Amino acid sequence: MKAVAYRRSLPITDAESLLDVNLPEPTPGGRDLLVRVEAVSVNPVDTKIRQRVDPQGADKVLGWDAAGTVVAVGGEVTLFKPGDQVYYAGALDRPGSNAELHLVDERIVGRKPSTLDMFQAAALPLTTITAWELLFDRFAIPRGNAARTGTVLIVGAAGGVGSMALQLARRLTNLTVIGTASRPQTQEWVRELGAHHVVDHRGDLKAQVLAVAPQGVDYVLSLTHTEQHYPVLVELLKPQGKFGLIDDPDGALDIGLLKRRSLSLHWEFMFTRSLFHTEDMKAQHQLLNEVADLVDAGVLRTTLREHGGPIDAANLRRAHERLESGSAIGKLVLGGWGS
Repeated sequence: MKAVAYRRSLPITDAESLLDVNLPEPTPGGRDLLVRVEAVSVNPVDTKIRQRVDPQGADKVLGWDAAGTVVAVGGEVTLFKPGDQVYYAGALDRPGSNAELHLVDERIVGRKPSTLDMFQAAALPLTTITAWELLFDRFAIPRGNAARTGTVLIVGAAGGVGSMALQLARRLTNLTVIGTASRPQTQEWVRELGAHHVVDHRGDLKAQVLAVAPQGVDYVLSLTHTEQHYPVLVELLKPQGKFGLIDDPDGALDIGLLKRRSLSLHWEFMFTRSLFHTEDMKAQHQLLNEVADLVDAGVLRTTLREHGGPIDAANLRRAHERLESGSAIGKLVLGGWGS
């Protein structure tokens, strides 16, 4: 089967940083689905693994977002059958989805939203799971009409996770949503996805947030450059507020700053369930199915912004370079395998 892999950790500008390869077709066992991959999206985790994990000459396949069709199943599978269209984010400790055929545990796979094509669906899984788990699992924010009121600040709201967190907070809770964005086009995107207020994280963040939330905020989602904004974000939290992050800050965070106001710190890593095969691993299957229902009902929308062409090494190099530039809005998706 065709796949895109890397053998050494190289700058993305190097022609050998990602390579077109041919690999043996995998065989499903246990609770595995064998999926014919039709579209993938690119996430920061792809670039981080490529930069930090040296496969020492072996073919290492990246990719942690996919949409495709089930072609075979393992003997213990109960949730899907061949022919089902699915979408998922995969597992960090298994080969990635940048391959024509991909093995994935059924417990972290959802049915593809019927109103979306493969490209649109592939944009959603990883960022949706991350945003959902942070808001509803880590912060335990209730959903529905009875949801508590309050204010959430989403830093880096125009990115992949931010684009989903905005929608989930606006559509499924009663929270006032403040998103940060620094460019006219990203600010427009953040408003379009439902932010009540937009502030510029490159300006005086504290003053801008207090201008619209004078008492501060109940929740902070710090999705990028946490080390840069951390002291100000802590100041903006109300007593007993909750601080969540997903990135890898440069240097240690001073958790002592949280003590006086009994603030809590929540680190979200969407691969935790699959890495440790937690008892509630199937929650991601249920989450993705619920999101599919919400998409099909018109409550949530895809965050696809850019088509990157067919899945091959050259196009994936360009996609990695785009993410590493820090200028991407929403999600970048590739699809099809060419001739």
